[in-house]
Amino acid sequence: MKTQDAYNHWAVSYDSMPNKTRDLEALVVRDTLSKIKFDKVLEIGCGTGKNTEWLAGQCKKLTAVDFSNEMLEQAKQKNKASHVRFQQADITKPWAFEKADLVTCSLVLEHIENLSFIFEQAADCLLPGGHFYICELHPFKQLQGSMARFEHEGNLVQLEYFIHHLSDYFNAAKDNWLTCVDMQEWFDTDNRNETPRLCSLLFKKN
Repeated sequence: MKTQDAYNHWAVSYDSMPNKTRDLEALVVRDTLSKIKFDKVLEIGCGTGKNTEWLAGQCKKLTAVDFSNEMLEQAKQKNKASHVRFQQADITKPWAFEKADLVTCSLVLEHIENLSFIFEQAADCLLPGGHFYICELHPFKQLQGSMARFEHEGNLVQLEYFIHHLSDYFNAAKDNWLTCVDMQEWFDTDNRNETPRLCSLLFKKN
């Protein structure tokens, strides 16, 4: 099933189904971004709006983008603030969004093959001194077989995914004049001998 179709089907149950990756990332974004200030936000892959409401409370203008119309409809029901605008877009095509001082990308890039293109577009959208936040399923976890999946009409739907290693993120950032100011690995428990579930990276435009 194509990624867009899969998320359209997943939208109704996405918030209610158990999902350790979704829930941990919601904590990560708040922990990471509470340390910086931002006024204009471009949220890539807003999904059902799990982070949108919090981001909206921290900024003056927010553009929340998703590939799935059904996911966007769920997000719109939760977020009625006048300074939040929702937009359907395919981020594998050239971006036409307003400049922002923060671009966020949560649990999106595993579905994107061309990582360099995303970094190029994000860097172009950032204002000088702006930040690019990324949080993804850790490549170690992917190599163990973890991936986005859900049940639909009694069948298990596994979404197409691509493995991006940490060096891939750093190289794409370097090519686009972005400097890493924070990188963390996030675990399900306090046991750091287990495989981390997520990795988060915060880049700044030079």
